[in-house]
Amino acid sequence: MNFFRKYIFPALYGLLVYFTIRLLHDTDIGELFWERDFYINGIEMACSILVGYLAIYLFEWLFRYYDRRWPVQLSYHDVVRELTILVCADLVLVNVVFVPMDITLHITQHKEPIPWADVADINMIPTLYAIVYYGIARSRTWLKAYVNNKMQLEKLTNDHLETELKFLKAQYHPHFLFNALNTIYFQMDEDVAGAKKSTELLSSLLRYQLYDQQQQVPIKQELEYLQDYIQLQKIRASQKMRLNVVFDENLADQLVYPLLLLPLVENAFKYVGGDYKIDISIFINEKGLLFKVYNDVPTTMKLKDNYSGIGHENLKRRLELLYPNKHRLIAGGEAGSYIAQLELEF
Repeated sequence: MNFFRKYIFPALYGLLVYFTIRLLHDTDIGELFWERDFYINGIEMACSILVGYLAIYLFEWLFRYYDRRWPVQLSYHDVVRELTILVCADLVLVNVVFVPMDITLHITQHKEPIPWADVADINMIPTLYAIVYYGIARSRTWLKAYVNNKMQLEKLTNDHLETELKFLKAQYHPHFLFNALNTIYFQMDEDVAGAKKSTELLSSLLRYQLYDQQQQVPIKQELEYLQDYIQLQKIRASQKMRLNVVFDENLADQLVYPLLLLPLVENAFKYVGGDYKIDISIFINEKGLLFKVYNDVPTTMKLKDNYSGIGHENLKRRLELLYPNKHRLIAGGEAGSYIAQLELEF
């Protein structure tokens, strides 16, 4: 293949240019080139083969020059720049070899200068073939540049999203820690043993957040984490609070992104009031998970369509990043109660 491309193809390229010029020219003037003197055709074909070798070697040298001179980046500006240089070089080559040859042969035969139409054919046809050759020869280079650009763009996008997720988690941990420490604070004066137990629960929660996280975790680990958090909140909760927790027994090894359920539970404990009822349930269905949190709120509390605060805002943003078009979060209140529902598709 390399032998053909290096030694045979340039000659074929030159002959293709020659026969195309002859076809168009002879069709225009009604001449048959094979009826001319053989030496004239022989000279023309020999010059065409020479131009073919010179052109191909020139093009390949220019391609190496492009790669050394400019980094390969797919852009219209780069393509136009390379193509302009190649066409100009091809025109110089054609006018150095073909035009003097044609002038000499034409004067020898017809005793007059060649028509301008011949000059146009000699310049236009090799130029068109040079453009076609450029498109074929450089297509692999530009395809590689396109793929590299897409990969770099994807990497930058992923790096940006990963940085944003880390930033959101960095905000989220202090928010959770503040609420947990506040719970332990109220225990210190009344129940030291209970404060120690709460500290152990907090330690377990932080260990999950800091050490046990992977990209995704089995849902059973997330539910165990949620149970520890609920246990921690029950310690400081009012005695009149009614808590109902239901976890689907079929939830086990399904993979989910961690720390997406807690903000809704956290808000329920934070805003509970009125009849002090909290219902927490999670079930699996044909699409994925259905997580629902209900809590009573104080009658004086002004209900909004969505909770506000760092935890809830971070949850919405993390859902957008981790489950694009695969989640549904509904939150709203009415008649002294508030309901938050999160659906996740596997």
